Amino acid sequence: MEGKTVILNGKDLTLEDFIAVVRDREKVEISKESMELLKRARKVVFEMAEEGVPVYGLNRGVGWNKDKTVFKDFFQQYNKNLIYAHCVAVGPEMNEEDVRAVMLARLNTFLVGCAGIQPELALMYKEFLNHGIHPVIPERGSVGEADIANLSHVGLAMIGEGEVLYNGMRMSAKEAINKVGLEPAVLGPKDGLAIVSSNALAAGPGALAIKEISDIIDIANIIYSMSLEGLKGNVAPIGEKINKMRRFEGQNYCAEKIRSYLKGSYLWDPATTRPLQDPLSYRCASAVHGAVKDSLEYTCENLMIHLNTTEDNPCLLVDERKMITSCNFEPTTWVLGFEMLGSGLNHLSKMSCHRTIKLADPAFTGLSRFLTPAEGDTIAYGTIQKSFTSLATEINHLSNPATADFFPVAGNIEDHANNSPFVVRKTRQIVDNLRYILGIEMLHAVQAIDLRKGIKLGNGTKAIYDVVREIIPFLDKDRNLTLDIKKAYEIIKSGKLLDLVQ
Repeated sequence: MEGKTVILNGKDLTLEDFIAVVRDREKVEISKESMELLKRARKVVFEMAEEGVPVYGLNRGVGWNKDKTVFKDFFQQYNKNLIYAHCVAVGPEMNEEDVRAVMLARLNTFLVGCAGIQPELALMYKEFLNHGIHPVIPERGSVGEADIANLSHVGLAMIGEGEVLYNGMRMSAKEAINKVGLEPAVLGPKDGLAIVSSNALAAGPGALAIKEISDIIDIANIIYSMSLEGLKGNVAPIGEKINKMRRFEGQNYCAEKIRSYLKGSYLWDPATTRPLQDPLSYRCASAVHGAVKDSLEYTCENLMIHLNTTEDNPCLLVDERKMITSCNFEPTTWVLGFEMLGSGLNHLSKMSCHRTIKLADPAFTGLSRFLTPAEGDTIAYGTIQKSFTSLATEINHLSNPATADFFPVAGNIEDHANNSPFVVRKTRQIVDNLRYILGIEMLHAVQAIDLRKGIKLGNGTKAIYDVVREIIPFLDKDRNLTLDIKKAYEIIKSGKLLDLVQ
């Protein structure tokens, strides 16, 4: 059964469609209106070239060379040279999924019509995506004020040079292009600049990060719910009325989710033996998780604006026949959002670690130390705290802001940057560390639930518990916990938990 085709027009690409194209390899098509706009824009570019109007990146150089003239007869070679000269990135190489995200991000912003590229080049991006031709792109070397050092490798592949991955095989770009019946692109005026001058290296993987963070928030809510059952905790702080009094959307979202997972749980039964107030890592979970959710909404909204608007300098105004210098390539608005998310996820990480430590402490649970099934015979989770706290330390370091740490370059003309690719990469590393941290919390939660013997779980938590126990058995004696940690990580990364409760 063939999947759907996502129609691109530079205006209304959704995160869901973005993920579908990148991860599920749905086909893309360019709208008829967008192709007409690209043709009109290209006509204006040629007219301006004929008239000799000074335009950055068209008949003038780029960066510090903005005062150098590019003669009409030299357009093709100049644009190839621009691609060559900007291939200065360093490894490691991006994975294929991230490369797809990069190409899709740039293709959609092309379609706004402000780049002035030849329409054939936009079609080349489309064909690369649809055929699964993925340029080899080193991921480091961009300061984030347009990812010129890296995106030049996309241009290299478009002109039939450099290397690509196609059908799981590494080969020359020219060979892959020939295999699918295409011809290498012949660059013309402004094409080189349009290819390299984009923030797609951060924006594309950034869109994937948005989805990953959204998932990790929901997963944190699920695992917290099981931990609360393992703790025999107090459900009052997740009550509907008390949270609505606060009116933070993220907090109310998380509290509602947690209540739904715990519906039917023994925790709702009247009891006099529970503490009046739990530690803050339990009591304030919906508020802290919700703060990350609120940060995510800000970042997602502004990143999607970026992906559906121009990011070009100079910016071509087709109807006015003007090519105007602009700051539309500046992504700081949403890069700051990712820095905020890094800080928020650090808080979420700490909350999870503190909950896990409490689950191993009889003073808080009334259960055995380190959740051992046999005190004196089985150590159980006595050493595992070193693992998750070391990962939390990494997160603490990764959450430190990096966006304002830059040098002026290009003859002191380019004196601002934001390190957007690095900011996105470190945020995604935080998410990956969290998969382990939450996985270890999950191991403790199900162990504590088992030690309580026969308690009634919530509708959602029972479904999650059953899946975990199908894969990871009760810790009845000491065993290699590295294997259990890996299994817990894989359960979380697979999305199984979300599939069950959604």
